[in-house]
Amino acid sequence: MTAPTSLPLPVATALPSADCDAPRSLTPRHSIRPQRFSVPPGAWDTHAHVIGPFERFPLQKNRSYTPPESREPDYLRHLSTLGLQNGVIVQPSIYGTDNRLTVEVTRRGGESLRGVVVLGPEADEPMIAGMHAAGIRGFRINLLFQGGPGLELLERAAALTAAFGWHAQLLIDIRMLPEIAPRLECLPVPVVFDHMGHFPYELGTNWAGFRTLLRHVSAGRTYVKLSGSYRLSRRPTHVDDVAPIAQALIHEAPERMFWGSDWPHVGLFDGMPCTGELLDALAHWCPSEEIRKMILVRNPNSFYL
Repeated sequence: MTAPTSLPLPVATALPSADCDAPRSLTPRHSIRPQRFSVPPGAWDTHAHVIGPFERFPLQKNRSYTPPESREPDYLRHLSTLGLQNGVIVQPSIYGTDNRLTVEVTRRGGESLRGVVVLGPEADEPMIAGMHAAGIRGFRINLLFQGGPGLELLERAAALTAAFGWHAQLLIDIRMLPEIAPRLECLPVPVVFDHMGHFPYELGTNWAGFRTLLRHVSAGRTYVKLSGSYRLSRRPTHVDDVAPIAQALIHEAPERMFWGSDWPHVGLFDGMPCTGELLDALAHWCPSEEIRKMILVRNPNSFYL
């Protein structure tokens, strides 16, 4: 068991000019090393965002929140502090389909960083090939925040990227999953769901959307990120609140689970989680050291590399 060690993480706090009235997100807290377990070598954080500098990468005006800068060096320190070696940079809604920053950071990261972008209607095979060479491995559709295309581009993006081995990453509330499940079943690419399906934890595990998610996970080609517990529950007890959900997913198919920090926790306006405690949560949800190694190392190695 690792002793709790506080390691300050300098995080840039610059904000863009007031170009829209979107509410301002909180600045992420300092992380601490996980207290419940030793992180295995080669572990991944499969969900994080890099933001700024704003003078080079301005935010789009059509956005749901205004975050502080959380730059590439800050994220790399975050990884090191948590004892992780690899990360997946996910295009945030605040940048829409301007993927320059995500691609640039991922390219610089080499084998230790992978990326997920947001594709617009202009996307074509040469664009996908260039992004793939830079380490991009998936496209994202975000229905919960302003800033990108919706499901109207799902099938086209999947067809464009299938030959490159990409996946479709969905940020949706899975209360809509039974409605769109037939479309997902026809895609030529795997599907990854952000934040355990992003639904109110009070719904529990015995309702149509979650049962549909479990069926898809069990059948294969569907993966879930064990991340964003504070997005399912706004309470300080969010890790405990979502435990039955996380445990049901892990029990169903541990080989198709990932862990992600969701750093720098954008879109939060009252209460910022400690990222180290979010990694601790995995040990709470999953006591098995062997299964944790699968989730943190083996699964992302086989999926992103």
